[in-house]
Amino acid sequence: MSAPLDAELGIGEAAMRAGVSTATMRFYEDKGLIASNRSASGQRRYARDVLRRLAFIRAAQSVGLDLAEIADALSHLPTDRAPTTEEWAEIAETWRPRLDAAIATMEAMRDKLSQCIGCGCQTLDSCQIFNPDDKASEDGPGTNFLMQKASKPKRSS
Repeated sequence: MSAPLDAELGIGEAAMRAGVSTATMRFYEDKGLIASNRSASGQRRYARDVLRRLAFIRAAQSVGLDLAEIADALSHLPTDRAPTTEEWAEIAETWRPRLDAAIATMEAMRDKLSQCIGCGCQTLDSCQIFNPDDKASEDGPGTNFLMQKASKPKRSS
């Protein structure tokens, strides 16, 4: 027989339900991302809303947000109760521009990679990543050609 819906979860059950390890649960708790209560015997006990927070953490990490950004967002949520739909929506809205920019970057990168890999350039004059005299260094470090959001190169060669 399963526990009543208002019962707290032990660390093992919470970790299993969330698809993370117990070590990950303890790590997130140490970082202040989730909280537990202690039983009389000192065991960690989690309110069921921790599952929603864990899902949020994992989803945010999967799109490249770091733990500091995630912690900042979670710090705006109540710790004594499950957040409301409106409170979750507020976080989602603040991240929308960041996520939209990440999507645009990934789409541009995907398109440029497929163009490069399958283009069969016959001439360097038409190659979008040709970099004579290392002119790309003027744009700073990194993968400047692949990370440009525009589908055309910044400069002509």
